[in-house]
Amino acid sequence: MLCGRSKARIIAAMDTRWKPNVTVAAIIERDGRYLLIEEHTPEGLRLNNPAGHLDPGESPAQGCARETLEETAHAFTPTALVGIYLSRFQRPATGEDITYLRVAFCGEVGAHQPHLKLDHGIVRTLWMTPQEVRDSAARHRSPLVLQCMEDHLAGQRFDLKVIHTAAAVADLPPLQT
Repeated sequence: MLCGRSKARIIAAMDTRWKPNVTVAAIIERDGRYLLIEEHTPEGLRLNNPAGHLDPGESPAQGCARETLEETAHAFTPTALVGIYLSRFQRPATGEDITYLRVAFCGEVGAHQPHLKLDHGIVRTLWMTPQEVRDSAARHRSPLVLQCMEDHLAGQRFDLKVIHTAAAVADLPPLQT
């Protein structure tokens, strides 16, 4: 028989729905080099693909284009899905447990637009060879940085039509929280 405290914890857990953080990432290759960003994180300076959280009202491809422009000052047009990834991260300093669902795209990158300011926390952009990306794995924000690049190098691509965004995502006013 469960005591009152244990029963309350079970009921609370049943009422709480687990929701991963949805992120989008751009896997950008040009002339044998990959575009990464260096950014401040709670764990220090880290390398990442241009990536960020999906915002309300946008499709994953739109979110990826927006995040890439904000973090790199390069326009980006997704042309293929590289993969969908699920990862879990426990923040060393706080023990915070975070699960990410990452939708990664490759595509066409535009010219650098130096008049645009990089997002808060972004220190710089870097064009790195695959070996340089591999050699810097200890500095990656997530193991997905390397996994996405390796999948891209292996030729993994899926048609953008595999991701459907219902019209209601953009057509309806944002949900009230």
